[in-house]
Amino acid sequence: MKAQLLVDGKHELGEGVLWCERSQSLFWTDIHASRLWNHDPQRGTTRSWGLPERLCCFAFTADANRLLLGLASRLAFMTLDDGVVSPICEVEADLPTTRLNDGRCDRQGRFVFGTLNEDPARAPIGSFYRLNADLSLQRLPLAGVAISNSICFSPAGDVMYYCDSMQGKIMCCDVDGANPRVFADLSTTPGGPDGSCVDAEGFVWNARWGGSRVVRFAPDGSIERTVEVPATQVSCVAFGGADLSTLYITTAHEGMSVAQRQEDVFAGAVFAAQPGVRGLPEVRFAG
Repeated sequence: MKAQLLVDGKHELGEGVLWCERSQSLFWTDIHASRLWNHDPQRGTTRSWGLPERLCCFAFTADANRLLLGLASRLAFMTLDDGVVSPICEVEADLPTTRLNDGRCDRQGRFVFGTLNEDPARAPIGSFYRLNADLSLQRLPLAGVAISNSICFSPAGDVMYYCDSMQGKIMCCDVDGANPRVFADLSTTPGGPDGSCVDAEGFVWNARWGGSRVVRFAPDGSIERTVEVPATQVSCVAFGGADLSTLYITTAHEGMSVAQRQEDVFAGAVFAAQPGVRGLPEVRFAG
């Protein structure tokens, strides 16, 4: 199966794609451009918002006009109609080389996210956190991380999937962070693990950074199928569309030379595929 071009955004670091059921439209971020993007497939329209710093992840809320943002240094709310950003709290202010990275709401509506160490040495000094409904911030009892990714949750909400992209494997744990264990060892699979989502059957879909593909993993961690993507740096996935049967995929051209970009012509675009299975509605932040 091959993904088809949807929006040729040429994003340096397209990421964090989510489908909004209320607006029937797709949201994602270009992290390094500090921009939030939106595409309405029915109307064929695309728009964006500039942010005061890099937008790494985000979540929908009960208010259709408000998003929860995971900015590089902090959490904040944003109102879409006027673009006003209201800070909630800083994250890892004592670690100058880290920033937020991947994030998603769990089935209980709590926002779970991780950080990334931008120092070239990539020491695993980051962590995974949970923003609770009362806006209290809680560090999960998981090992330190260099590049947090693959945060998603089983349909029942009792299992959390996550990874450190530097380790080449997807982990899972109980939803409170207990009992961490290996879900899938990807050392023989092309590319490194990036963003993930879970479908209605409980299978995990993982974007393969550097691998030009998305891989679907069965609940036992075995590879069930692959979707080819006509771009090398595949970064994140989400199900959407009217019946949640479309798989949306973001990509990037981060770190590519001019020659590499000329060869990888759709690097940074957003793609869509019809894999024959359905996803789950995105959970909104409960706060």
